[in-house]
Amino acid sequence: MDFKTWQHVFKLDPAKEIRDEHLERICKSGTDAILIGGSDNVTLDNVLYLAERVQRYQLPMVLEVSTIDSVALGFDYYFIPTVLNSNNPLWVKGLHHQAIREYGEFLDWDELVPEGYCILNADCKAAKLTEAKTDLKAEDVLAYARLAEHFFRLPIFYMEYSGVFGDMGLVKKVKSVLTETRLFYGGGINSADTARKALTFADTIVVGNIIYENIEKAIETVEAVAETAG
Repeated sequence: MDFKTWQHVFKLDPAKEIRDEHLERICKSGTDAILIGGSDNVTLDNVLYLAERVQRYQLPMVLEVSTIDSVALGFDYYFIPTVLNSNNPLWVKGLHHQAIREYGEFLDWDELVPEGYCILNADCKAAKLTEAKTDLKAEDVLAYARLAEHFFRLPIFYMEYSGVFGDMGLVKKVKSVLTETRLFYGGGINSADTARKALTFADTIVVGNIIYENIEKAIETVEAVAETAG
């Protein structure tokens, strides 16, 4: 169940509807884990509702925390993003400080996993919400990756292209400078081919939007990862 062994993760947005039969196919697909999270309209109610539906399949289940009010019990891990290329300190450490001030006495620190996010698609909701500086040169992204691993000692560096397929050449360069920190990649994985390409360099790929657009293509991404691993 250790997240450091995962290669494929499906990301479900609690603000989006998914039919029971599609959810069953996702959870029985062979994916390594289900990550629940989104950029907007995430509430405690819709997180709990989705988590309850996923729990019956006994997969590792992760909550990616975007708002303090939507944190619920019962998850295997809580991924806590810190947006390294945000221009607003609220998204780097501000919200984290608020949460720890309020709940730090009760937290199980073994369940909390900090993620060093680098958001690279200027047009996505996450970039606009967090005021991310996305017009970065390769050297800037590599510096953020090294910052994540060697300065902050973060277990995950997450390259987020959210909705578009990213620069695999850059993903390859980032992977080459990481040794302990695990490289997560998300964005534009909508077929077996894009899944294979992303997994060539990333340690873990996160598949989200295609679940709601084409369930067959979503399932193909898991099969592609299995073939690559084989």
